[in-house]
Amino acid sequence: MQKRRVRVRIRGMVQGVCFRSFARDAAIQEGVTGWVRNLRDGTVEALFEGDTDRVERMIAWCHQGSPYGFVDQVGVKEEVYEGTFDRFDVTYER
Repeated sequence: MQKRRVRVRIRGMVQGVCFRSFARDAAIQEGVTGWVRNLRDGTVEALFEGDTDRVERMIAWCHQGSPYGFVDQVGVKEEVYEGTFDRFDVTYER
């Protein structure tokens, strides 16, 4: 399987609607590693690593997001796969 790493920025009503928790659950179910966090500007950022098809499904999931909010825009930036994560976490902006 080919591996892929992407950084995703999600805009819309995505904070205060359990987006990170739902994203963590979806990533664990897909077997994708990385993290998700809220940013100060009201967006959510996630980093996904894993099999290409699984990462693609997580990107598709981001377009739907939490059932309690809504997504206006999803930006995807390809990065070099590093394989540095062994799980998926909710993190916090530094």
